Amino acid sequence: MANDPRRGTGRRGETVAAKLLQRSGYTVLERNYRTREGEIDLIAARDGTLVFCEVKTLVARPGGPSSGPATPLEAVGPAKRAQVRRVARVWLAGQGSLPARAVRFDVVGVLLSPAGRLLEVEHLEDAF
Repeated sequence: MANDPRRGTGRRGETVAAKLLQRSGYTVLERNYRTREGEIDLIAARDGTLVFCEVKTLVARPGGPSSGPATPLEAVGPAKRAQVRRVARVWLAGQGSLPARAVRFDVVGVLLSPAGRLLEVEHLEDAF
């Protein structure tokens, strides 16, 4: 698993997403927050809103997708959304008090070329 190229792809996407959020005025509070329940890629805050963000990175295939999701955002299904909510509850429970006025769940989709060049990035606020 140490040589799994998907890990590098995922890290690249998370870096792109974190930079996008920061340029949009968010403060990234955590990256890759892990519990027994799973992981949240990014936890960020802006203007009193706490954002739990799932980042999905896909590598474009020549001729388009032959199977699987057509876009990175489509790849975040019901099971992943439920997992992110469970991990968010664990993170919030560890805070003692709510560090924001509102909580939101976002998705950032990152599309890379087979060579690793950024093709597209999309931030979907309040995705689930």
